[in-house]
Amino acid sequence: MGRYILKRIMIGLITLFLLSSATFFLMKATPGSPVSAERYKTEASYKAAEKKYNLDKPVFEQYTIYLKNVLHGDLGESMVKSGIQVNDTIRDGFPVTAKVGTIAFVTALIIGITLGTSAALSKQKWVNNLCMFVATIGVSLPSFVLAVFLIIFLGVKLRLLPFIGLSRPANYILPVISLSLYPISMICRLTRSSMLEVMKQDYIILARSKGTPYKKVVIKHALKNAMLPVVTYAGPAFAYLLTGSFVIESIYSISGIGKEMVSALTTRDYPMIMGLTIFLGFLVIVFNLVTDIISASLDPRIKLK
Repeated sequence: MGRYILKRIMIGLITLFLLSSATFFLMKATPGSPVSAERYKTEASYKAAEKKYNLDKPVFEQYTIYLKNVLHGDLGESMVKSGIQVNDTIRDGFPVTAKVGTIAFVTALIIGITLGTSAALSKQKWVNNLCMFVATIGVSLPSFVLAVFLIIFLGVKLRLLPFIGLSRPANYILPVISLSLYPISMICRLTRSSMLEVMKQDYIILARSKGTPYKKVVIKHALKNAMLPVVTYAGPAFAYLLTGSFVIESIYSISGIGKEMVSALTTRDYPMIMGLTIFLGFLVIVFNLVTDIISASLDPRIKLK
């Protein structure tokens, strides 16, 4: 286990290095610059800005300086918002993004597992149809389209729920629904198919033949083994909810790192784009590693090598 974790950490570090390098050179290859003559009216101020952000140096030298700063935990200063550090933006914005993402993730797990289990075990056809309907809608409907629909219908037309910012608990409802529908559909589908397969296994038939109560068979034996595909999906899904809410945060005016990323992309704020990309890539790598470890602990047949 220790060797496996160490190996995955090394692979993660290499992945982060490649990600940061690719992002850096792609930013440099993109036409335009945040330091432009339109923003800095005089030649002197333009030259001073170039020197401040090392833009007067060759690209490879800029790259070397950036990597050294990253290794020391310094992700740089925004080129658009003067005096704003990328580290401070992450520190202030990530808790907001994490809170919304965590609520959406827990909601997706509860609803998805409940619907999937009910569809697999229930003999009522409408329950299975409901599960498949939710799964189909969640996969086919983009989150930003759902977000706009919810704002127009529940926010503007009916005026039932607020949709700007996160000033009170009710403000979380629409963003959470928009973010969690897709994971709900995937978890629902995975749980249903896995439960149907597990309930046909010999040990389930043996447990029921011994007179074990049906609820105990489902909860103690079937559900635990049926959760392996869900756990495998849960890690990347959680990372997606923490890193994939860019458009949702912009639509609902949520001051998280997703909104900052959209703003940085629009203004070509190189340090902000690269810093947030590295941070979000780090989160994805960590959650994938945690998922592999949890999967191995749930199913001893999985060998970590």
